Amino acid sequence: MFHEIRNVKQERGAGRRQWFEADGLELVVWLDRGHAHRVSGFQLCYDLGQAEYALTWREGSGFAHSVVDTGDATPLKNQTPILTPENDVPWGEIARRFDEHAGTLEDWLRQLVHDKLAERAGASAER
Repeated sequence: MFHEIRNVKQERGAGRRQWFEADGLELVVWLDRGHAHRVSGFQLCYDLGQAEYALTWREGSGFAHSVVDTGDATPLKNQTPILTPENDVPWGEIARRFDEHAGTLEDWLRQLVHDKLAERAGASAER
């Protein structure tokens, strides 16, 4: 189940950021400034064995899927992680894993993320 990481560093001038983690998943939520339950975006990071991925949703632009290049290819040099676009999105698997761990999230947040994932997973299955 997801649990919230407390005392997350907040960006000056931006809305509030919340960070949750569960077994093999991390969820970062960006809330609009002044609106406690208005989400401007979220990022669900997940690991499918050999690589870590980030699925980011932003209001107005929708989803972007990326593989995370950790910058740790060699123990002699650690670089800043970067996101590299990845087109093959396992929508059903992501939605299933989210739903398995989302029981501890607030109802409004769980429903919003679920609906966004289910909407996209359904559109992907229709192709």
